Amino acid sequence: MTRIQVIAVIINFLFLVYTSRLIIKGKLREEYAVIWWVCAGFLLLFSIWDNGLEILAKMLGVYMATNLVFSGLIFMILVYLLHLSLVNSKLHKHITRLTQEMALMKEKMEQKEQVAD
Repeated sequence: MTRIQVIAVIINFLFLVYTSRLIIKGKLREEYAVIWWVCAGFLLLFSIWDNGLEILAKMLGVYMATNLVFSGLIFMILVYLLHLSLVNSKLHKHITRLTQEMALMKEKMEQKEQVAD
């Protein structure tokens, strides 16, 4: 293994330990950690396997391996952004519903206070 491969393996290992630590502390949810672990796994695979990226690029008919990397990363980013948009939309609906319920409860409490006075 070359020096850059050893460095890449060490960095990937440290990244996996760091994300695991964030999960244990409760700062990162497991569903999001899986995405980071998969990305780190791919980086680890291609940092160990020298010609893996070139072989995969030839299998997929891509001229240069770097184009495959950029295309794959762009696609993964778009999928992840779509997922985050869905989560955001769901949370927005829940917040709106909770706000409306709080307003109704506040109005009922004010009515009860007026009746009690």
